[in-house]
Amino acid sequence: MTTLNIGQLARQTGVTVETVRFYEKQGLIAAPQRSAAGYRQYPRETIQRLRFIQNAKDVGFTLKDIGELLALREEPGTTCEDIQLRASDKLMEVEQKLRELTQIRNALARLVTKCKVQAVEGECPILAELDNEERNT
Repeated sequence: MTTLNIGQLARQTGVTVETVRFYEKQGLIAAPQRSAAGYRQYPRETIQRLRFIQNAKDVGFTLKDIGELLALREEPGTTCEDIQLRASDKLMEVEQKLRELTQIRNALARLVTKCKVQAVEGECPILAELDNEERNT
């Protein structure tokens, strides 16, 4: 079986050596065998596992979520519905964050507009609004 050292693995997956070590410490990838000189020797299958982790991160899964997905993948009896439930939960989280970000954007846009309209030398409407205890978001 062909193995890869940590640098080769990092290059082939587009992550840093530190990231590989971190994922290993987190249990997302298995601790590899070591050479006689003590170098890590990863099996080629680790490439696919790292790509899975990166792809899952790209769509918003946390490392904790990813660990759970990987565990489900290996658990006998796991169904596609089990995985879909996790993805649906993540989608609801993202939609909630989008609602929150929309509120923040609207509040900031209102502040910027207020500043353009009501700007008086020496007084900043944005700072005054942020001082206001009854500020509407």
